[in-house]
Amino acid sequence: DLLLSNSCIPFLGSAEGLDFRTLLLDEERGRLLVGAKDHIFLLNLVDVNKNVKKIYWPAAKEKVELCKLAGKDAHTECSNFIRVLQPYNRTHVYVCGTGAFHPLCGYIELG
Repeated sequence: DLLLSNSCIPFLGSAEGLDFRTLLLDEERGRLLVGAKDHIFLLNLVDVNKNVKKIYWPAAKEKVELCKLAGKDAHTECSNFIRVLQPYNRTHVYVCGTGAFHPLCGYIELG
């Protein structure tokens, strides 16, 4: 209904099948951070398809191999699914992902 009434703008990056799970709204700067499978997106709130910034953050290859050896599905379980997007200070966001069952965290400078 929303698409038919032209009252929404779909995010074109969603066609990549990235399993979006985590959101962080930054109203002050007019942007939205989106955590997905192996990716973090920084979107403009006015037009989510304008000036999209994307960070590719996959799990380490050796962790993916260990995950597959443990009998997990390579496509649905052995990736770095971003689960935490937390403001740290005015310039950084704390980010954590599953890392193919070997969690890893870091900081993103928003700049």
